[in-house]
Amino acid sequence: AGSAGTSAAYYLDLFRQPCRRLNITVYERNHYVGGRSTTVNVYDDPTHPVELGASIFVPINHNLVSAANRYELPIKSRGRASKSEDTEILGIWDGREFVFTQSDADNQYWNIAKLLWKYGISPIRTQNLMKKTVGSFLKMYDAPSFPFKSIAEAAVELGLLDSTTATGQQFLEANGVSGKFGHDIVQAATRVNYGQNLDQIHGLETMVCMAADGGMSIEGGNWQIFDNMIKDSGATLLLNTTVSTITKDSGKYAIRATTASLDPSSDISSTESNYDIIVLASPLQFSNITFAPPLSSPPPFIPYVSLHVTLFTSPYRLSAAAFNLDSDVKMPTTILTTTPLDVAQSETLPFNSISRLGRVEVPEDYFYSRNAEDYARCGTRDSQYLYKIFSPEPLTQMYIESLLDFDHTTPDKDDDMQLQDKPISWIHEKRWDAYPYLPPKSRFAEIWLSMADKEGDDAGADGIWYTSGIESFISTMETSSLMGMNVARLVVDEWMKDDTGDGDA
Repeated sequence: AGSAGTSAAYYLDLFRQPCRRLNITVYERNHYVGGRSTTVNVYDDPTHPVELGASIFVPINHNLVSAANRYELPIKSRGRASKSEDTEILGIWDGREFVFTQSDADNQYWNIAKLLWKYGISPIRTQNLMKKTVGSFLKMYDAPSFPFKSIAEAAVELGLLDSTTATGQQFLEANGVSGKFGHDIVQAATRVNYGQNLDQIHGLETMVCMAADGGMSIEGGNWQIFDNMIKDSGATLLLNTTVSTITKDSGKYAIRATTASLDPSSDISSTESNYDIIVLASPLQFSNITFAPPLSSPPPFIPYVSLHVTLFTSPYRLSAAAFNLDSDVKMPTTILTTTPLDVAQSETLPFNSISRLGRVEVPEDYFYSRNAEDYARCGTRDSQYLYKIFSPEPLTQMYIESLLDFDHTTPDKDDDMQLQDKPISWIHEKRWDAYPYLPPKSRFAEIWLSMADKEGDDAGADGIWYTSGIESFISTMETSSLMGMNVARLVVDEWMKDDTGDGDA
């Protein structure tokens, strides 16, 4: 029940005419809707939700923007963090020094002038290349490119193979962008968005990283878009339900699934239901589904980036000394990373990005524990800074504290140490299989997955539809939604040919 699955359900219902009846069931093994778009409550306080996964979308994301407007969801623009008294400063760190900084207190034209002074016309060429490339991709939303039966064929028709078959670095150089701009600025964008360097990620996804103007999110969590979509579709939603087996017999598909109760004392229930079509809306390699008979040509295994997200609160700002700056220098509030020019690109930094998201008030009844047995009550409503770190590996608390402007020479003051004195007052960690590794490629997973009937006849791929091939092309909430919409259109077009009138999905 992430972006692809809820979009498939919504658009199946939208496109379903002339079907007189359509029964849609959505299976979700998690206890929530949203997939990799979910929130966590800071201090376990539901008034302070913060994005744990997919965080922003942009104005050119047609499906998400139209859904947010359709459901009248409150949109907040990316920009100055709420409840922050400081100027927002972006810094790009190479492990030794900040190679670029930009402040929102400066005039917009001054910031542009700084870019051009340091990097020449490379920023302009990159912007033009991004608009051209993304403009070609946007044609996938409309006829004659929509609906598309093959991602690879669509890429050829739209002239996008030049960007998918080259690394970001190669694609920029082939289009007149060379020098430090790609290394400093563009690579910082590919690292924060996809955890990959410019010589590892393909050119199309690189251009997507540069199309982030006007970033926005939904107040309370982007998951609300997908929750509304699934409600609007009229689908039956089965949460905490894991599909174990899909069996094909005489053109029908039987799903066997188990549902776990939130009550640990309750038994796990098993069900088996029959459908005309199946939409597999998550990467097959993570599904652990057995197909009987097996898939004729299963999607290839795609390595995914293991991303660690660390959210924490602290009364302290980031330390200038930790980033080799003098104490009187104003620290960036958002730090992106690149690699030093004189070391191998394969070398990694401890983190991809650090963002100070603003300040949050500490609830009066919040209890903080550094250790399982060590509780210290906070009787204040002081606000604290909220931080978010993306990293390739889990971060130790000692390392996180080393980044803060905190007197590390002073030992902790025993169990009665007040919350506002502790360097970290609340912390939440999550590991995601966040997105695929995105090396250059010309072939992508098929949208149809075929199974042979039990009798042995390969009946084609008219019943199994697959959305996750889009992730190796462009991996975003929006493109997953586009693929859900695309599959829905293809399914309904097939039904219209057959004019069966009824369907179960």
